[in-house]
Amino acid sequence: MDHFSCRFSSLISTVVLLFLASYKGGVLAATFTFVNKCEYTVWPGILPNAGSPSLDSTGFELPKDSSRSFIAPTGWSGRFWARTGCNFVESGVGSCSTGDCGSGQVECNGLGAAPPATLAEFTLGSGGQDFYDVSLVDGYNLPMVIEGSGGSGMCASTGCVSDINRQCPQELRSGEGDACKSACEAFGSPEYCCSGAFNTPATCKPSVYSEMFKAVCPKSYSYAYDDATSTFTCSGADYTVTFCPSSPSQKSTSYSTPATEGAASQGSVTGSGAGVRGHRFRYWIWGRIGNWIWEEQPCSQMGRG
Repeated sequence: MDHFSCRFSSLISTVVLLFLASYKGGVLAATFTFVNKCEYTVWPGILPNAGSPSLDSTGFELPKDSSRSFIAPTGWSGRFWARTGCNFVESGVGSCSTGDCGSGQVECNGLGAAPPATLAEFTLGSGGQDFYDVSLVDGYNLPMVIEGSGGSGMCASTGCVSDINRQCPQELRSGEGDACKSACEAFGSPEYCCSGAFNTPATCKPSVYSEMFKAVCPKSYSYAYDDATSTFTCSGADYTVTFCPSSPSQKSTSYSTPATEGAASQGSVTGSGAGVRGHRFRYWIWGRIGNWIWEEQPCSQMGRG
């Protein structure tokens, strides 16, 4: 096969594979990209909600100044968080000082974060709106921001860019001050946990502790019924979850007031790179083609003989 024919054949195969990866059974996909801007390695954890498929990983290492992306199907819901202070031996066995999921491994294998931990929660709408939020209901361990791209609607960025650990009250401090507990975790009282007689919006009100979290991070969930100013919506977007953002981006500083409740996330099929919903899929494919054309690689380097 001559060089041009070889490259053209590989190009067609690449386009077909990208298309199939993006349309799983006719369902459009969304891309989650995790970015670590912390001055240290973090180990993100991924927990799908019941009924949602697992993504390519349930937990992984993310070194400083690195990123990793996953593709999730429409309808996926679940949560993400970052584990810190982890110590895993070569066999992958170990634990983390904050956000540990209790699996004893890098993969969380269906287990959630031990509080306190900052959570990113998603529900991807099936042909409708996505819901997302950053929650401090289970406490806080590091700053986190969610930003959407390529979607329609309000699509505001949200999260917590402040280091709450530095101003955490002594009674909420966890460990060596590397995380800050919620009042529920620290005291276990129904009025703080919105449980028992306090399990409704009418009976569970903000506490002095949740108000402290809200003052520092006004767009994050501070207690269980903090929906009105903490849940955000967007349609057809891809999402970037940044740990330890150095500063709010211009988009992040123009938050809109959200409405309605959010949920968590989950998905299937891994991937990296840009999103692939709607009209953006066409532009993404053509961008890939353009980059591919300028690459001077023989077929043998592209998996063909």
